[in-house]
Amino acid sequence: IASEGGAVGLITYMRTDSMNVSETAQQEASRFIKDRFGDKYVPAKPPKYTTKTKGAQEAHEAIRPTGITRIPDSLKALLSRDQLKLYTLVWERFVASQMENAVYDTLRVLVGAGLSADNMPYTLRVSGSTIKFDGFLALYEETRDDDAIADEDEGRILPDLSVDEALDLLKLLPEQHFTQPPPRYTEATLVRTLEEYGIGRPSTYAPTVAVIQDREYVTKEEKRLAPTDTGKLVNDMLVSYFPVIMDYQFTAHMEDELDEIAEGDIEWRPMLREFYTPFSERLTIAREQMPNVAQEEEIGRACPLCSNPLVIRHGRYGKFIGCSTYPECRHTEPLMEAIGVSCPKCGKTDGGQVILRRSKRGRVFYGCTRYPECDFTSWKRPLAQPCPNCGGLLLEQSKGQAQCTNCSNTYRLEELPETSPETA
Repeated sequence: IASEGGAVGLITYMRTDSMNVSETAQQEASRFIKDRFGDKYVPAKPPKYTTKTKGAQEAHEAIRPTGITRIPDSLKALLSRDQLKLYTLVWERFVASQMENAVYDTLRVLVGAGLSADNMPYTLRVSGSTIKFDGFLALYEETRDDDAIADEDEGRILPDLSVDEALDLLKLLPEQHFTQPPPRYTEATLVRTLEEYGIGRPSTYAPTVAVIQDREYVTKEEKRLAPTDTGKLVNDMLVSYFPVIMDYQFTAHMEDELDEIAEGDIEWRPMLREFYTPFSERLTIAREQMPNVAQEEEIGRACPLCSNPLVIRHGRYGKFIGCSTYPECRHTEPLMEAIGVSCPKCGKTDGGQVILRRSKRGRVFYGCTRYPECDFTSWKRPLAQPCPNCGGLLLEQSKGQAQCTNCSNTYRLEELPETSPETA
């Protein structure tokens, strides 16, 4: 889409991580901002930005609209929906980058809480800011991941408050909080991390994210990238046999050396020799010693189609049961992975158990061992513990919580009582 925008002259060259802007473009932006927003939104000096990306390619200008007066609304009839969204993003970010900064008042608020004005034993604390001057926010405000917002207390925007102001206490929750593991990457946070480590270029970020999904090393679950069994296996093997290449610093170091070759600072032959000699040695070792993970294991049953032994095989989504004569016989069955929870629909009457299954696209879901007689399915992991409030089914949610399907109450996982296998 970006290439299409560049091809028709709407934006500048898009395969760059430069932040340089021409003087002519800045002057045009300054005039536009003054006419549209007023003098106070125009900086005293044109802003200058430097990239934080290691090894940035800055031979080109920053990605910007070729004509700032060509506002997005004027192109609605000429661009597709996706093209217009991308052009709007480029246009708004560029114009905002040339506007005056927003000004905030940073606040730390202490709120007394209790049953009455004379009985307030709890102190609630919140840090944040109030907007004193909106600046570039008059045009553009960047959205952030929920996890980033939760981690950045200082970035929270607070309403106008005054000393001794009475506030309504909606709910008082005396909770104990535990450290949570870092959240899985989204596509956006993965690209941001690649930039921080100096891995790749702007032109390679999108293909990298696409390839790991196309090869099914990861699957997308609630917008987050979760590793598949195949992805974990490939990663473990590569880390074991090619530790240098799998190190975060390897690609960044290689990018730096390629830049030095392009600039004529070093010779390419010694650099290639330095890389290939140890790599070739590691490759020979891997070919000789890397275990054959595709080795098949018989399960003691015969194929219902051809009567040959059924075996456990490895696929892109992990282990499954297949015929030992593949590809002559293509019979396959899912390998049932029980999670130790009785089926909430038929477990008490018919003994069904919840198992982990995968959709045709590799997405994890949960079903019953008695399928198709029992049609219980859930995208969320069922828990063995019943709801403390109503005894209903609890499903595991994100951020270490569980929610009841019956009464909708939510609980922190560590607060739930342990459940014995007999109860499950």
